[in-house]
Amino acid sequence: MFGFTGGEDAKTVLRKKQYLKDAQSEWHFLTHYDLSTIKTKGQLSNMIKVRAGLSEEQATKDVTTWMAGKQF
Repeated sequence: MFGFTGGEDAKTVLRKKQYLKDAQSEWHFLTHYDLSTIKTKGQLSNMIKVRAGLSEEQATKDVTTWMAGKQF
């Protein structure tokens, strides 16, 4: 999701870096390393659930709202 696989164009790299910064602004407890290892929406939701102490439903809702309009 936030990680790089190699061969991405400069526009994609810039977009992913901005999304990573946006996610850290939304959830201050997420580190750069945390986000670089997340590959799916489910993984992000689970990390938010555990770290913020939210229900699965609330974490999923928060992540879905945050992801709206973003292209990963």
